[in-house]
Amino acid sequence: MNRMRHVLVAWISLLLAFPLFAAEPRQQPTDQERARTVYIFHQPIVMLQATFGLSTPEERVLRIRNTLRAFTREDVSKPLTIEPLTRYNQPARLFLMNGKPIMLLSQADLDEGDDLTLDQAAQRVLARMELQRTALRDQYNSGYLALAVVKSLLGAGVLALFCYGAYRAWRWVRRYNRRMLLEKRGIIPHSWRRFLGAIESKLFGLLMILLSLVAAYLWLGWMFSLFPWTRVWGESLGDWTVLVLQKIALSIVSALPGLVIVLIIFLITSFIIKLLKVLLNQVEAGKVQVPGLHPETVGATRRLISVMVWLFALSAAYPFLPGANSLAFKGISVFFGLMLTLGSAGLMNHAMSGLVLIYSRALRKGDVIRIADNEGQVSEIGMLATKIITRENYVVTVPNAVVVSGKITNLSAQNPGGGVNLTTGVTIGYDTPWRQVHAMLELAARRADGIDHSQPPIVRQLSLMDWYISYELQVKLLPGTSLAVARNSLHSNIQDVFNEFNVQIMSPNFVLQPEGAVMVAKENWYAAPATPPQRTDV
Repeated sequence: MNRMRHVLVAWISLLLAFPLFAAEPRQQPTDQERARTVYIFHQPIVMLQATFGLSTPEERVLRIRNTLRAFTREDVSKPLTIEPLTRYNQPARLFLMNGKPIMLLSQADLDEGDDLTLDQAAQRVLARMELQRTALRDQYNSGYLALAVVKSLLGAGVLALFCYGAYRAWRWVRRYNRRMLLEKRGIIPHSWRRFLGAIESKLFGLLMILLSLVAAYLWLGWMFSLFPWTRVWGESLGDWTVLVLQKIALSIVSALPGLVIVLIIFLITSFIIKLLKVLLNQVEAGKVQVPGLHPETVGATRRLISVMVWLFALSAAYPFLPGANSLAFKGISVFFGLMLTLGSAGLMNHAMSGLVLIYSRALRKGDVIRIADNEGQVSEIGMLATKIITRENYVVTVPNAVVVSGKITNLSAQNPGGGVNLTTGVTIGYDTPWRQVHAMLELAARRADGIDHSQPPIVRQLSLMDWYISYELQVKLLPGTSLAVARNSLHSNIQDVFNEFNVQIMSPNFVLQPEGAVMVAKENWYAAPATPPQRTDV
């Protein structure tokens, strides 16, 4: 009997509380209420409140615990009974097991808020104690335990088959996607199949993993419920699952009004953006005039307005997002704020410089400009950088901050839609009449390709140097003519014309006048391996 008593010590525990929907035990007991509550297998049975003589409710609970430890296996096999009596001048109910008293429940132990009679409360307490007594009895039933082991093993086998079937299904889906990709069949277009096929396989594999985890969770809770020692764990798993599902459902329902408001805000914002786009498109086409807004700045204005409107909409919708006030959202906000603080200094400098370029209209897409050593046509004016296509057909990307801080020479600003002005210079000695030099430069301009002959060339004498005079020739190019092509043609014809009239070009610099003019005779213009053209220019 002593061995049985030591085994039955596990029957009672006063350390953990798992609230039930009961009449006497509290749903969320305090430390004092927990000390007054009788627990069996971690389950609350009843909370005692009456003081009998010098025995407080806490002392009565300790006495009941010691009484339960003294019961034998034979006692546990007998059903519990209730005997009505009167004790301390008030009605009470005595709980007996195999004729041995366990505990006394009096009228003073009841809570007026429970709105129960003494008999109703006693029946509830009896039902709870009978449930735990039956579990303890099954603990010593060899046949029941053997059957529970067999059931758990069969359940494990079914779980293993389910997981294996999920794995096989995932492999089949993966092979099917590969076959559809090779055979170029299926509802999904072939151009999308290579990308979507891998995603489908991974999503299906993730679904199978989730289903396997759910099946393992259900099997674990069911297996715990088969054994008396772990039955409380199985009930806890089931209660936790129900609680989680309830919280998820309540969260979804409570979030619906906020999501509807967010949807309405974004629909209104999208409608406003479309209206602004229609108006700005009319301004860009020149059909509508808005003071301070020019067609070439419409693109940047559209982007700025879109960003501002969407940021305002996001600010208005943020409080209605689910979990907007949670610590996770606050942490994300702090993280993004730190990133913007650390990385926005240089970024904002280039972005603001880009706005200065756009709204100052210093240059436009298609303009031919010169920035430092870069000369070419503007292909793109972005928020952060400007792209230039040079004569070598290179794309040079210049940060907007560098563009704004330097000198911009716009060669086509005065001729929108027309050709640009091309200038070149030569240095000629004082022994050549300047009028002849003017005439030769004008003749070279008339012979060059890509020159707009409707505009007469302009020759200027820029400076009188020690050994020579610096001349400049300015011509206007035809629309669409490349600067590199026109400059090459103009330089070639300048050399030919000056050679024709036996005039020496004094570039590069020199310090002594040569005895004879340095030039190329006409008969040597096409020395090997050069070949003369099929026709001669006039």
